[in-house]
Amino acid sequence: MRAAIRRGPTIVCEEIEEQPLSTGQVRVKTLACGICGSDLHAVHHLDRMVELGKRAGGGMGLDPAKDVVFGHEFSAEILEHGPGTQKTLKAGTRVVTVPAAINPAGGMELIGYSNLYPGGYSERMILTEAMLLEVPNGLSSEAAAMTEPFAVGAHAVAKAHLEPGSACLVVGCGPVGLAVIAALKARGHGPVIAADFSPTRRRAAEVLGADVIVDPATESPHTHWGAYGVPATLMEAQLARMMGRAVARPIVFECVGAPNVLQSLIEGAPPGAQIVVAGVCMEADRIEPSLAINKELELTFVFGYSPEEFARTLHDIAEGRIDAMAIVTSRVGLAETPAAFARLARPDADVKIVVEPWR
Repeated sequence: MRAAIRRGPTIVCEEIEEQPLSTGQVRVKTLACGICGSDLHAVHHLDRMVELGKRAGGGMGLDPAKDVVFGHEFSAEILEHGPGTQKTLKAGTRVVTVPAAINPAGGMELIGYSNLYPGGYSERMILTEAMLLEVPNGLSSEAAAMTEPFAVGAHAVAKAHLEPGSACLVVGCGPVGLAVIAALKARGHGPVIAADFSPTRRRAAEVLGADVIVDPATESPHTHWGAYGVPATLMEAQLARMMGRAVARPIVFECVGAPNVLQSLIEGAPPGAQIVVAGVCMEADRIEPSLAINKELELTFVFGYSPEEFARTLHDIAEGRIDAMAIVTSRVGLAETPAAFARLARPDADVKIVVEPWR
């Protein structure tokens, strides 16, 4: 079958062999798969990602020197069932799943970050039957594939200590930031201030319901806190407490993942704010803890999502609470995948490109 393969620091489109099905597995046809920012980084820095995963006590269980077929934001159609399957979902059923599979040895593999199982940049995949979720009738395969990135935003919002009326600032309106905006609005939170340098991404933030759109090149997003009654300085916060004025905790979502962004947010965030760090900075960074201490800021680092958050996000998309297609800007076939990776390196070109291997 054809696949777009990460081989060293490049993506190549070639034929690869298919594996036999093991107990509890199904073979599926890939219908749609989004290109994730982590894949863009992994093309050149997969060895660093593996190293950091191991240092964190986990690890991807893959060898970055070997071929890998990326792709973990996918929807698919069941083709055949392996031994020991229940066949609850019949052949032809469209499905999504948390991108993980149980391997024959009983361990877990991350679909899209495995030397054993190819991800969604391939014509067919092997998935674990017990983890499949049926795509609701009427939901497009592209929209269903967006369950994974929007679940990331749902998890970040779940980790925020939101109160009624909490003003929220989302810094960075790439797919993660847009997913955070969508999750906030789906749960009735806000107001939401969205900041990004890219006009394309600012437009997507507006479509997803952000209340205030800011171009950081022309103004600081922190100037908008006052419009929602949030004290901008320590003195104002102390005066508000002395006067008995309750202020809902402000929340800042860091969705950029670049050096110096966290420090700038610590400097600009209002006193008592929670900063939820969803952007993945792969480099060593520097912050000044004293600033965060003086302001009594809370830093919360988030990653991934739970199976329950994944399933709830699929339901939110199917019920129209999240407009998943608002972030999809282009569609490509497997042969065009290397060029799509190059385009996504330019933030103004696209937000989310979907690979459709059947093209």
